[in-house]
Amino acid sequence: MQPVPDAGPPPVPPARLRSALAGFGIDTALAFAITFALMMGAGVVWGIVHAIQLAAGGAKEAEIMAGLAQPGALAQILIALFSMGSTALLLYFWRRPATALERHHSRSAVRLPGTWIAVAGVALLTFLSSSAATWLGERLGVPPNPSNLAPIKELTSTTPLFTVAFAVLLAPLYEELLFRRVLFGGLWQAGYPVLGMLLSGLVFALAHEAPGLNGNTVGATVLLLAVYSGMGVAFAWLYRRTGTLWAPIAAHSLNNALALGVLQLAGS
Repeated sequence: MQPVPDAGPPPVPPARLRSALAGFGIDTALAFAITFALMMGAGVVWGIVHAIQLAAGGAKEAEIMAGLAQPGALAQILIALFSMGSTALLLYFWRRPATALERHHSRSAVRLPGTWIAVAGVALLTFLSSSAATWLGERLGVPPNPSNLAPIKELTSTTPLFTVAFAVLLAPLYEELLFRRVLFGGLWQAGYPVLGMLLSGLVFALAHEAPGLNGNTVGATVLLLAVYSGMGVAFAWLYRRTGTLWAPIAAHSLNNALALGVLQLAGS
């Protein structure tokens, strides 16, 4: 494979570990706080709009309350898209905007064949690893069921084109911008890239599978957290290896496309 330069941010003197961890903690706390606030706000707006729609359709009070108890799959995905996408954009421009030199490195890396060979390799590795973890969990009696599996399945049967657009295009864009550029990027620039890979990978996993809230057993939750953490580490490594955020975005998209294809085949 043609070597790809590690063309990341310009070298800076390594920060003290305590300072680097404090910066990572601030970024992480901001990410969760802003996402939660936007999610709650979007949920309230959805509830008001949905209640008006139900009332206009002649629904009674009990039916309206039942309809508001749980947003449908499309509402859940749209709320997640709005809240996490907005958070990623806000924190990117506020905390970690790309410099002119970084943009130059990124454009150079995108033109290298080795970048796309690395993308394909990481995407295949993450897909096979998650498939192996699913197989292992089923054999151990703790089948892992990702929290986003049910809404994705429902959306696939009702709005397949939107499902593909969300899973393959939109989610990888905002997740890589937030978890790799903002969270991993802070520790990378501070001089702690390996620590950044590990911590940002763990936060990536916790954002997908909150222990105690995902409906899985302890064993299945541990397995899912390991899978998502491994994916986060792999995508962060790819970002550092290639020097362009487009590489983990592409690998993430390809991984999701493979998973969605298998889901479709299994459903058929």
